[in-house]
Amino acid sequence: MDDTGSDDRALRALEGAGDAAYVWDLATDAVEWAGRAEDTFGPRGDFPPTGQVLQSRIYAEDLPGRVKALSAHFVDRLAYDLDYRIRGDGGALIWVHDRGRAEFAPDGRPIRVAGTLRAITARKEREARLEYLANYDALTGHFNAVRLREALDHQLAYAARYEAPGAFLLIGIDNLGAINDAFGWATADAILVGVGQRLERALRESDVIGRAGGDRFGLVLAHCPESEIGLAADRLLSTVRSAPIETPDGPIHVTASTGAVLFMGQGPSGVEIQARAESALAEAKRAGRNRYAIFSASPAQRELHQRLVAISSDVQAALKDERLVFAFQPVVGAESHKVHHYEALLRLQRMDGTIAPAGSFIPIVEQTGLMRLLDRRVLEMSIGELNRWPDVSLAINISGLTAGDPTWLRALSGFVKGRPEIAQRLIVEITETVAIQDIDETAKFVAAVRDLGCRVALDDFGAGYTSFRNLKALAVDSVKIDGSFVRGLADNVDNQLFIRTLLGLAEGFGLETVAECVENTQEAQHLAKRGVNLLQGNLFGLPSIERPWLAPLGLDELSSKPARPNFAVIPGKN
Repeated sequence: MDDTGSDDRALRALEGAGDAAYVWDLATDAVEWAGRAEDTFGPRGDFPPTGQVLQSRIYAEDLPGRVKALSAHFVDRLAYDLDYRIRGDGGALIWVHDRGRAEFAPDGRPIRVAGTLRAITARKEREARLEYLANYDALTGHFNAVRLREALDHQLAYAARYEAPGAFLLIGIDNLGAINDAFGWATADAILVGVGQRLERALRESDVIGRAGGDRFGLVLAHCPESEIGLAADRLLSTVRSAPIETPDGPIHVTASTGAVLFMGQGPSGVEIQARAESALAEAKRAGRNRYAIFSASPAQRELHQRLVAISSDVQAALKDERLVFAFQPVVGAESHKVHHYEALLRLQRMDGTIAPAGSFIPIVEQTGLMRLLDRRVLEMSIGELNRWPDVSLAINISGLTAGDPTWLRALSGFVKGRPEIAQRLIVEITETVAIQDIDETAKFVAAVRDLGCRVALDDFGAGYTSFRNLKALAVDSVKIDGSFVRGLADNVDNQLFIRTLLGLAEGFGLETVAECVENTQEAQHLAKRGVNLLQGNLFGLPSIERPWLAPLGLDELSSKPARPNFAVIPGKN
């Protein structure tokens, strides 16, 4: 074999991978380079000629780690594989991944090291961004709902230990939805950022602010006695309405409402505190907005917050006991009526064996900061089903919080990366109303999911009035026409016109279309005639906890099959 040809191929492989290869002679300290060394050290070809020069360009904070790794490799023959920062042309710091192996003399002395360097600055920046998003809200920069909950739990523990008074305030921006409808998401986002900044400036060093979700901020106030909670709430609301907030559509006056809860000593849990704050906030909004309400144990409030706490506790117990299950509903071809895939709808099996639909607990979960845990569980369950049933495709729903959650994306990547046989059978559904709240972030999420080989569907299409520009930016695979436009379609001229418009919009982007809530043959025939690709609804099968693909079921059987608990198989668990 021609060694020169082999060397050329090896060099091309190095360059294609973006790696720089080096051989470091420990006796002379000379370093020889090949491959893409310019990606690390710059295009001038000023590559470190010796190990000493290379060491001088390593960032001082990272140098001890490299020395330790080399020493361990020389003495104990442990793997030499680490990341560190190095200075390139102009002094810019560049992250590199360095891996190599020493060659040893017969007496055990290391005589040279051969390895590769790969520039990984972009990857490190992505990791730093993901780490940031795991703790902070991407829009406002404040704690996200999970970290806010942790801060509240920490303050509750402090209050229990030292009998110290504190308060939790839930602040909701009044009429933000109407502002979004009138001016668009950019203006609504500007208001969210502006209100958050004003609230933060009004807080003390010991207080904590976080975005609780949607139009809400949560504030944890340390050392706030009962006599001051009303003053604090009034001062914060005055700060919000003190002056108009600058937006892309000009200055806009906004107000906010607040629900406040006092705690001291050994008291209710963080879940219950947040539920009480939700109850008090709802009271403030009912009273006319632009005001605060302090939680008090009136019979109506007691009943409401006890219900919130009970449901939240049920969900947490169900997560622990693996009592969350799927109800599967078929999605069929509009012409053939053959099953194309199944939508996996989340259900909660109560302790008594009865099944609770998602609508009875999801709204509460979204308020109490458990939604990310629930969405992670849905992902695990769906992957378990796809692993077990290789001929089945599933669609799952995720919340708006998860559509911007990097930890969920990392989990998805861990499950499907390098496994196209799984990825291509998973459809991730996000609602249109959530998607248009932050088009840029949602578009990044959609792109990341599709890059992994999964499909993405835009649910409730038509409910949010997505524009041509936004639909193009999202680049989803399919759209699901909102059921409100399907019900009674055969006799509703307005809905017929609207659906034709929606179909024209979808067709213009080459998107697959799904019509949900199809209840009768007249609706199914009308939709098929208009060119809808897929149909879903009770006409083709009620959601069933039985796995309907286990037997060839007709329409009547599919919709009437008795349900029994169905626990998904999760990788790594029995």
